[in-house]
Amino acid sequence: MSLLKRFAFYLGGFGIGLILLYFFVGGSGASCEFDYSPNSRTKKNIRLKERIISEKSWNTLSQHQLDTSNISYVLLKGKVLFSESNTDLDSCNVYVIEGNVAPKEMPNSDKKIKITVENCSNKATVQDVSIIE
Repeated sequence: MSLLKRFAFYLGGFGIGLILLYFFVGGSGASCEFDYSPNSRTKKNIRLKERIISEKSWNTLSQHQLDTSNISYVLLKGKVLFSESNTDLDSCNVYVIEGNVAPKEMPNSDKKIKITVENCSNKATVQDVSIIE
């Protein structure tokens, strides 16, 4: 088989592979999420569960004129601080997540928020919320 034929077969297979990759990974929009990092898996696990917010957290949120959408935004775009989290517990792990209060286009975007979440098997309880100015 000549070198030109081999190159043509290679390019043909490579092209088919790219097309399949586009349809399976890139072309499916928001329905295809790859949450392989520990940070992403932890946040997704918390987001999918029933979320309970403690009275202390409600008070902090209302003091700073924030609401649960800010907590949801941090759980979507924030960063899990594993060094401050307690992941060695048997029943429910406690995670500390930090992130911006809102997208940059919103008025309170210069504030950062740090939340402490107790992640149990069927629910996630926001235990503490602190604002970092």
